Amino acid sequence: MSSSARLLHSVRTPLEAVGLRTTALFEEAGRFFFILYQTGYWLLRRPFDGRQWLRQMVRVGVDSIPVVGLTALFTGMVMALQTYRGFERFHAEAYVGSVVSLSLTRELAPVLAALMIAGRIGSSLAAELGSMRVTEQIDALYAMATEPIHYLIVPRVAATTLMLPPLVACADGLGILGGYGVAVGLMGANPVVYWEKTFQYLDLNDVFSGLIKAAAFGLILSVTGCAKGFFTSGGAEGVGRSTTAAVVMASLVILISDFFLTKLLF
Repeated sequence: MSSSARLLHSVRTPLEAVGLRTTALFEEAGRFFFILYQTGYWLLRRPFDGRQWLRQMVRVGVDSIPVVGLTALFTGMVMALQTYRGFERFHAEAYVGSVVSLSLTRELAPVLAALMIAGRIGSSLAAELGSMRVTEQIDALYAMATEPIHYLIVPRVAATTLMLPPLVACADGLGILGGYGVAVGLMGANPVVYWEKTFQYLDLNDVFSGLIKAAAFGLILSVTGCAKGFFTSGGAEGVGRSTTAAVVMASLVILISDFFLTKLLF
């Protein structure tokens, strides 16, 4: 190979890498919006599998209460401990309850709950659908004239979107209680002042904005997990890659979309 050819190859290779990554990014976005569109298209079409919907709602909602509750509880405890120590320097300990409640309802509870559910449910969705894809179960549904998106994806996406707001509401309450326990029980704050300040600056818009975020995050993580699993290829190794990619991609999109939702809602 001549020097000019080697130079051309060395210049072309990074450009090819950028092009391949850009193409892969657009492919992933296209798959996401394809699953999102198809889910919306099949959502209200019969037949409705009520048992499947209920099963998925129990799986996403009830079974996730322990992990989301513990996460919110200790987050509220840490928030109260840190803010109390900081506010103590300029004698503002009375506002610990306000900081804990506003931080949890607006931001921490929706984001942390969504990230935990992305790790627990998003990976499971990708693994389930990926295994069905590589074992040709999805192809068998097409052969039986059954739409896989209607049968498999719609209940999972709907259940995750519907159950995230109640989970976040529980997380809000547990986080505030955790902050109360640390501030009052451990740091010696006045319990009456803590509760008064907790609700003094907290209004319904703060709570509802967090619940709206939760529903949006549930939609994002469920569609991402289903899209990665539905388009899996490469056998068992491909299922593992799809599972990992689903968690990473859902977490990134949740954090990115959180900024725009915050800008929109506040």
